[in-house]
Amino acid sequence: MKTQLRSRHQVTTVVAALAYVTTAMILLHGLWSDPNGRYLYDSGQDQEQWQWFFDITAHQVLTGQNPLFTGLLNHPDGVNLMANTTMLGLSIPLIPVTVLLGSGVTWAIALTIGLAGTAFAWYWLFSRRIASAPAAAIGGLFCGFAPAMISHANAHPNFVVLAVIPCLLLPRPPGRRNAIVLGLLIAYQLFLGEEILLLAATGLLVFALAHSWADPGRTAAFARRYATTIAGAGLLALVLVAGSLFWQFKGPQSYHSLVHGRAGNSLHALTAFPTRSLFGDPEVAQQLAMNRTEENAFFGWPLIILILGLVFALRKQQLVRILGATTALIGWLSLTPGPWTLLAQLPLYESVIESRFAMACIPPIGALLALGIDALRTKPLRWLGWTAIGAALLPIVPTPFVTVARQPVPAFFTDGSWRGYVRPGHTLVPAPPPNSGEARAMRWQAEAGFGFAIPEGYFVGPYGPDGGGAYGAQPRPTATMMRQAANGEGCVIDPVQLDADLRYWRADAVVLDHDRGELRACLDELLGRSTFVGGVWVWTVARP
Repeated sequence: MKTQLRSRHQVTTVVAALAYVTTAMILLHGLWSDPNGRYLYDSGQDQEQWQWFFDITAHQVLTGQNPLFTGLLNHPDGVNLMANTTMLGLSIPLIPVTVLLGSGVTWAIALTIGLAGTAFAWYWLFSRRIASAPAAAIGGLFCGFAPAMISHANAHPNFVVLAVIPCLLLPRPPGRRNAIVLGLLIAYQLFLGEEILLLAATGLLVFALAHSWADPGRTAAFARRYATTIAGAGLLALVLVAGSLFWQFKGPQSYHSLVHGRAGNSLHALTAFPTRSLFGDPEVAQQLAMNRTEENAFFGWPLIILILGLVFALRKQQLVRILGATTALIGWLSLTPGPWTLLAQLPLYESVIESRFAMACIPPIGALLALGIDALRTKPLRWLGWTAIGAALLPIVPTPFVTVARQPVPAFFTDGSWRGYVRPGHTLVPAPPPNSGEARAMRWQAEAGFGFAIPEGYFVGPYGPDGGGAYGAQPRPTATMMRQAANGEGCVIDPVQLDADLRYWRADAVVLDHDRGELRACLDELLGRSTFVGGVWVWTVARP
């Protein structure tokens, strides 16, 4: 009998893994059709940024340079890469892919293994701890492809590659060996995504509080048994990451916080349908989220009703009551206004987008689904239960990611023409310099093998005298005036300021890839007649 059960479990495991990978590939088929030539429509400029992160990591490591910092972007000040989401735990292992196949393939792999791997890891945990393998497979499917996961898969692989989180929760006996395993996992997760580690720790703390309320004796016994193991794991992780964290918070171009303003969920956001789902309404979703990559709740009202029904129907099970309480408390924490105000000023929490706390609701909801499905096996009218589950999940079934063709990189950068205009160690200035609103020039640099530096860029760094973080550099006056001219707001570039900024940037050339507004005529007037080379206009400003 045990052999048969083990065999069925193994078959379910294989089927679940294949189903998760297949689902991820179907959703991302537009990207996989041409990874280096397609672009996720909903990603804004984030795909450009992430591919640059993968490229710069490969460049820094293969040239023997510091992967935690670069002066090639935001020149001459540079960028603290550890203080950005470079995902060294993924970008370094995938360096061969980035170099041989391109960062577009790395990007597609990261999203695919993120969705499928997260689903499988939660399935593995659920099947080991709380539910039968078939029920756990549904719970894992929800955890890997929940609305927030799909939303972040447009632009934030650090919020998608989450398989380490359930691995931290797998059952292990206390002791030195498992303290080492846990410590290594915590350290590795930090190099995949620090913010999600903070959110997971907060969710786990809420779960522990709910457990202590439901069963204080068992909670205390667990704490006594595992205190040493957990403390040892935390100490080991801290030792392993201390140097990197010191660089992040005290190194060059570090910052002390990243304030997003009030960005919590409303109750409507918790019950609405996500943009890219069968029942999604883009206009409604746009009113409830910062953008399409931050639809952090959007569970849909049928699923909310189902979860309430499951908690009521299975209320005799202590775990169900704990999971229900955990889901409610975390959902409440993600609301604005709400208890978030108690955490908003705490270190680390002040940089969190509070609506993202709703992502910590995903695992307990997945667990409740698995427990509910298992309970249906003993119900005479189980078809009613399956109908309710199907009706709750159908509206939020994700639709394939929308992709568009990428604008090709001008030949000036791919055929090496730039070498005749930029000296080693000097800067090429895109007109206007890249920022969070337009980051294509960062791809030009990567395609040119990082042979030149560029000013400004799309990253997170210090902004203003207080050292607070912001997206992009504090723009030089010339960069602002270039953007105004490109938007047709008039040629107001001050030639004296232009000369000062070009000197500050150590610029050898200014490049414009297409004629926008009054910018080309303005630069022609100030820098002399441009030369059209390899699909771009070039102004030489080399200095002795």
